[in-house]
Amino acid sequence: MAHATCLVDGVCEVTLETSDRPALEEFYTLALGLRVLSRESDRTWLACGSRARLGLWAPGEKEFGDEGGRHVHFALSVPPGSLDSACRHLGDYGIEFHGPVEHPGGDRSRYCEDPAGNVLELWDFFHRGEGIDGDNALASSGG
Repeated sequence: MAHATCLVDGVCEVTLETSDRPALEEFYTLALGLRVLSRESDRTWLACGSRARLGLWAPGEKEFGDEGGRHVHFALSVPPGSLDSACRHLGDYGIEFHGPVEHPGGDRSRYCEDPAGNVLELWDFFHRGEGIDGDNALASSGG
């Protein structure tokens, strides 16, 4: 099968469902430094880097019939050389990590759970620029 031309330029947003938005917002703003973009009656939007946002949604149906939901996991990129210090910083909040996991090309990631039980991966993949070419290295690396 021939590779199609990529039609996307990254992830715009991820939404997580939570029954305790204030606690989850506090975790992501204090522990990871995400900035609040807006708060609405049923959701909070956080800036997640320069080109994406993280939604923290109260349970219940939203527009277009969708809902926040429990995801298998999601990954946030960290700057090169900062993975260990980011994990130490989150350790100050009582967060425990698994890993590091070594990916093809020398990339590393570590996994933890946020206070709502969502599995969060911190990964230096996108900043390194390695592993992008080849035989679908992103899919084969488990990310």
